Amino acid sequence: MCGIFAVFGCGPDMETFRPHAVALSKKIRHRGPDWSGVKVCGNNVICHERLAIVGVESGAQPLTSADESLILSVNGEIYNHVTLRKLLKKEHTFKTNSDCEVILYLYEEMGLDLLKHLDGMFSFVLYDKNKDTYIAARDHVGITTLYQGWRHSDNSVWFASEMKCLSEDCDRIIAFPPGHYYNSSNGKTTQYYNPEWYAHPAKGIPAPEEEAALLSPEADAEMYASLRAALEKSVKKRLMSEVPYGVLLSGGLDSSLIASIAMRQRRSEETGSVSAEDDDDIRSAFSSSSAFPRLHSFSIGLPGSPDLAAAQKVATFLGTVHHGFTFTVEEGLDAIGEVIEHLETYDVTTIRASTPMYLLSRKIKAMGVKMVLSGEGADEIFAGYLYFHSAPSAQSLHHECITRIQNLHTSDCLRANKSTMAWGLEARVPFLDRAFLDVAMRAEYASHKLVNRAPYNHKMEKHIIRAAFDTPEDPYLPREILWRQKEQFSDGVGYSWIDRLKLHAESRVSDAAFAARAERFPVDTPATKEAYWYREKFERVFPGPQCLESVVRWIPRKDWGCSEDPSGRAQKGHVAAYEK
Repeated sequence: MCGIFAVFGCGPDMETFRPHAVALSKKIRHRGPDWSGVKVCGNNVICHERLAIVGVESGAQPLTSADESLILSVNGEIYNHVTLRKLLKKEHTFKTNSDCEVILYLYEEMGLDLLKHLDGMFSFVLYDKNKDTYIAARDHVGITTLYQGWRHSDNSVWFASEMKCLSEDCDRIIAFPPGHYYNSSNGKTTQYYNPEWYAHPAKGIPAPEEEAALLSPEADAEMYASLRAALEKSVKKRLMSEVPYGVLLSGGLDSSLIASIAMRQRRSEETGSVSAEDDDDIRSAFSSSSAFPRLHSFSIGLPGSPDLAAAQKVATFLGTVHHGFTFTVEEGLDAIGEVIEHLETYDVTTIRASTPMYLLSRKIKAMGVKMVLSGEGADEIFAGYLYFHSAPSAQSLHHECITRIQNLHTSDCLRANKSTMAWGLEARVPFLDRAFLDVAMRAEYASHKLVNRAPYNHKMEKHIIRAAFDTPEDPYLPREILWRQKEQFSDGVGYSWIDRLKLHAESRVSDAAFAARAERFPVDTPATKEAYWYREKFERVFPGPQCLESVVRWIPRKDWGCSEDPSGRAQKGHVAAYEK
């Protein structure tokens, strides 16, 4: 993971603009502290801040084709780069061992069709000197961050991994849509990722009485086996690394499953038992990571938090080298301003959860680790948030899961990417693998994601993925962890964290100021003092109206009767729910 910055069609005085571009790119050097690169071609400039994970010695960017006619700057990882090289029909001279260089030659041979072949997380800009055109693209669900801006004075178009590179120069800024590409030849942004399950299908989900007639232990076993195999393959391919890596371990189901699968893989590497079914990319991942045989796990919480205790239990069970860190409420409060500056949002739930993740990432990077596996995405896929208990039907639940996945780039993906990359730490998210999503989002699985509803009457959220890994003969996790109730990260680090945030905001925002909030913030007016406090901090760093368009606030479904507070404890299904 790295930082990219590019401006196309800027003014003619490139001698003056180049140092300005370098200074703007430097604003995201925290994303790529290992090296910096700049390419100028005509009135276009492309910059890169590198975090070296694969091709460490030779992968400096921007990358160029053999004749220098193509210039590429990438933020991300292409997990199937070994296989992609075999798709090339012509002979190409690769300059690096980077997983990203293959994009140049795929473009050369197949143009924009290359995007359907990429398996990974990525944002990139590619300039074609011969055609004087450029493209920009973002991965399928926005695991990596990308912003696009426009400056009216010279009609230039800007791209960057973070908004802070654009906020002072651009008249309009948007979050570049996931699963899309921009083509300068026609000025259009086009969707390339459009899986069948995006269609919000009305068919494919049988009525409860119809499904009851189809109940079959054999069908359930097949479903669980397919989920298990798909997730294990997703974790395996994400072990592609030439640097030390670890796992984020909150002690919840999602991160614990990822840690368990990764640990099993480490044991397979030690015994040399690579499966015959594994493809070349997975075999490459094995060989590149084998120099680091000890798997380290990391967690954080307030002293005595639920997550710290659960994480230690999982780590002991798995045998990871575990590091459980604590922070104080005061340390968290002191970091809020920095967190908002890195996140570039004022969304309440994102800031609540990002602050401990931001503090943890600093600890991890200080230990020499540059990449971690994380569990983002599972709650959106499997209806894990407690407000899903209130879904009126399998159809409604399925549609809500799709919508949440399509908007992950505004919340959990943004949090995971920017909280970690603030310290030059890369987070990889196996649950958001394209192939895994195609399995887990099958419409016929929707009824399995309901709680206390016929015909299955599952008693706990995410039953489907819990049952898939409930293998008593060879357990992946302790049973009390596998069946532990969903605990949102901002709650699990310690219940007093959110309580103290609310109290602190109450003391910082006067009743008079809050009463006049619509005058102070006429656009997207904050509904609570906590939200008001975050908005104040955001606008100190990003004061222009152009900085608001990319921010999305998330609240649970009020039309399902859910509390507007995004905390899991605000939902009636939580065992420690707030008193109503």
